[in-house]
Amino acid sequence: MTAPKFIITLDGFLRLGMVVHHKDLLEPGDQCIGGGYYHIDYVARRLVLDRESYDYGRPRWHLVDVLRVPSEYRGLDIVYVYDDHFHDDLEVSRELKTEYYG
Repeated sequence: MTAPKFIITLDGFLRLGMVVHHKDLLEPGDQCIGGGYYHIDYVARRLVLDRESYDYGRPRWHLVDVLRVPSEYRGLDIVYVYDDHFHDDLEVSRELKTEYYG
């Protein structure tokens, strides 16, 4: 069964898609540094990333110098919501340098 999942690669690429496994988003040569699930909040104009990949864990944002985002998400604020009581939400598009591609 497919679900809306995302991964972050060591090169900073944000890959999203409706897939069965997070590994299905990898391209040859990619090294995954975490992932999770996503949805789009159209009212707030936000791409909401949350939870974690069973195989790759939570995104390791500290390893990302530049987040490379598919151009179809341009104009949306990107936020990562931690599902715990220890972290505040990470305003990804404000706290990380972001570039769009495609």
